[in-house]
Amino acid sequence: MDHPFDETTRQQIMQRCAAFMRTDPPAAVSPLKPAAVALVLAAADDPHEAAFLLTLRAASLRAHSSQWALPGGRCDAGETPVMAALRELREELGLSLDQADVLGTLDDYPTRSGYLITPVVMWAADSARLVPSPDEVASVHRIALADIAGEGAFDFTSIPESDRRVIRFRYRGQLIHAPTAAMIYQFREVLAGHATRVADLEQPVFAWK
Repeated sequence: MDHPFDETTRQQIMQRCAAFMRTDPPAAVSPLKPAAVALVLAAADDPHEAAFLLTLRAASLRAHSSQWALPGGRCDAGETPVMAALRELREELGLSLDQADVLGTLDDYPTRSGYLITPVVMWAADSARLVPSPDEVASVHRIALADIAGEGAFDFTSIPESDRRVIRFRYRGQLIHAPTAAMIYQFREVLAGHATRVADLEQPVFAWK
């Protein structure tokens, strides 16, 4: 599946998201705080190619500073995950989308730091003028969908602290870990028509707090 940034690709991704059947999280995650992230599809650095937006969190943040992340955060009282993802996207990147731009949702991912994250897939027809919040975002990156499709884009390793596999996404010589890597990996699998589950993929110890 090629990914030019056009209406055909938007329709294809929306259809793949509609065909994806979310699985319910296990009952043990019920004490976790609800959160959401925006997996925003936008024009790549090459404007004819589709990408998704990835941020490097500001070094001044109290939690998970200087880590790679999809735009997002905790759900406020009364918010659905979709509402929270749209709000966080406006606050972090100055990008205003609405419900009509939502293509679907992926599986909830339970984190070691106490959150249950819902990834919300969105389409941004115009993302040329992003205004990142300096309090939250150090930089914004456009990751071409071709960069997550390759055989070597993801790998798995182990750590002595857990018997679960640790997933890693390789991006320009850096390693991006779960939860972000797990959600990107599931999106990659959805694009390929696979219902691959990722809730059992582990985070590195530095992300447990």
